Amino acid sequence: MKLQVAIDLLTTEDALELANKVAEYVDIIELGTPLVKSEGLSAITAIKNAHPDKIVFADLKTMDAGELEADIAFKAGADLVSVLGTADDSTIAGAVKAAKAHNKGIVVDMISVADKVARAKEARALGAKFVEMHAGLDEQAKPGYDLNGLLSAGEEARVPFSVAGGVNLSTIAAVQRAGADVAVVGGGIYGADDPALAAKELRAAIR
Repeated sequence: MKLQVAIDLLTTEDALELANKVAEYVDIIELGTPLVKSEGLSAITAIKNAHPDKIVFADLKTMDAGELEADIAFKAGADLVSVLGTADDSTIAGAVKAAKAHNKGIVVDMISVADKVARAKEARALGAKFVEMHAGLDEQAKPGYDLNGLLSAGEEARVPFSVAGGVNLSTIAAVQRAGADVAVVGGGIYGADDPALAAKELRAAIR
């Protein structure tokens, strides 16, 4: 299982600082949607130039113009780009077309998708490299939220998947048991007093 850090910071400088601290322990560096919106495509290029050996994930959450948005992100240095599972099939297919042209990948994000299992299978059939079983920050803040719904959806879908939404040191073993290909950790790393130590401990917890 790969470890992905989701960098939900707002400046390229802060993102680079965090990436430099945790890069040796993670496989995928994700530029969170707020970061991309705040700093633009230059943030993608900066992270890729600083860490050319890492997979760089631009979390665009594309909802329309899939081929165009994916293409510009790949040209900026992204290896993976996200498209929302709620987008039209043609949007996902367009993004996949751009990915194939660049020999890169599309991740279809299941945030706010009602039937994650069915949509995950459809996304995979449309050419997604993997799907992300994802609960956003707002959903996680609701009373009673837990990770188990995402894990069971991933297990049932039987397609390559990542899990994002409350993954931390206490839950990462369950994520791996569910068969996830990627564990996505945001606040559990960037919100830690020592992000490098947090990433190191998460890496050590992956068997």
